[in-house]
Amino acid sequence: MTSPITRMQQALAATSLDGWLVYDFQGLNPHARTVLNLPGGAFLTRRFFVWVPRSGQAVVLHNHIEGGTWGEITRHWNAERRAFGSHGQLDAALREVVQGRTLAMEYSAGGAVPYVSRVDAGTIERVRAAGAAGIHSSADLLQSFLAWSADDLAAHERAVSVLMQAKDDAFRLIHERLQAGQPVTELDAQAVIMRQIEAAGMSAGHPVNVSFGANAADSHYEPSPERHATLKEGECVLIDLWAQEPGRPFADVTWVGFAGTPTPEYLGAWDAVAAARDAALRTLQDGYAASGWGQLQGYMADRAARDAMGAEWEAFFLHRTGHDLGVSIHGAGANLDDYETRDTRTLTPGLAVTIEPGTYPAARGFGIRSEIDVYLDPQAGPRVTTHTQRAPFILGQGDWAQVRADGYGEPRL
Repeated sequence: MTSPITRMQQALAATSLDGWLVYDFQGLNPHARTVLNLPGGAFLTRRFFVWVPRSGQAVVLHNHIEGGTWGEITRHWNAERRAFGSHGQLDAALREVVQGRTLAMEYSAGGAVPYVSRVDAGTIERVRAAGAAGIHSSADLLQSFLAWSADDLAAHERAVSVLMQAKDDAFRLIHERLQAGQPVTELDAQAVIMRQIEAAGMSAGHPVNVSFGANAADSHYEPSPERHATLKEGECVLIDLWAQEPGRPFADVTWVGFAGTPTPEYLGAWDAVAAARDAALRTLQDGYAASGWGQLQGYMADRAARDAMGAEWEAFFLHRTGHDLGVSIHGAGANLDDYETRDTRTLTPGLAVTIEPGTYPAARGFGIRSEIDVYLDPQAGPRVTTHTQRAPFILGQGDWAQVRADGYGEPRL
């Protein structure tokens, strides 16, 4: 098995940095455990630094009390261990490894990317005082440790298959209840989805989002026994659902429908959201076609989506266009974001992102989002792993098979 030091040096080889300084204290920097592959049971109560030069031997600075633990951790590393006791000894040891060197840490200038900004300001000051020539963000270095395996991709695609069917079945339930003149609640549709996720041996972590009417204008709404709606004619439906196999990456999609004939206003908003979604995807595809991986940054697709949506509906587009998709549904890789943050991290092959623009004009009583998942294939470029909605489902009218076909294909005029 490749040691974490070797993997870190492989990531550093493409940079001009002298090395990577990993710091943690009691889990303050969760990336430390990931990149160093620290065992889950490792009992570490004192702060530590691990200096990994671009080439050569790594140095572990650890409290002498935890020497035995670090001896076990580093048994197969190419690393020298240097123990310290007092804070003065720590500062002296730190000077020896960082003085005059440019290095990466889990730091983001101005806190611009909070997913990376995990080292406290005081420790950054301490490293600078020790003589570091420059401290740069490890943001792009970290992403190489998040890449999916072939098994991860296969598990994601199985989750996609389950979600596509569960989503169709939930919309069909709504459609048929409306046709029969029977009530249907958000909890009814949610239960259809949750049963299928659980039957497949997958988990959503918490119940998925089914929103009717004005509830869809809350992008993180979740129905509950105490708070849920019954669908009325003339209201929208938004279903956001997600699932994963244990320990594998999530799938995450959002589809929409309308109870009865959609209003021109609703259809205009849908067209704007679909245009934004397609513009973001086209930005990824065109960027990859022009120069391959290495040039696309997360904010670019978000900016394209907002520009394509148009001013009327972009004013209600109140979240980023997409997020990194991983074992945590909101992963630690680059997001498609020029709104909540300006994410300048490079989109990294072997990861995946969602594309999910939306508009939420609460005063108009509806919200719309359209979400697809995109795998950043190392060889083939951006690849959509989910189905793409082409029109809202028109619920309660006509044959379900035709309603479904219209949503998946081009709608009938």
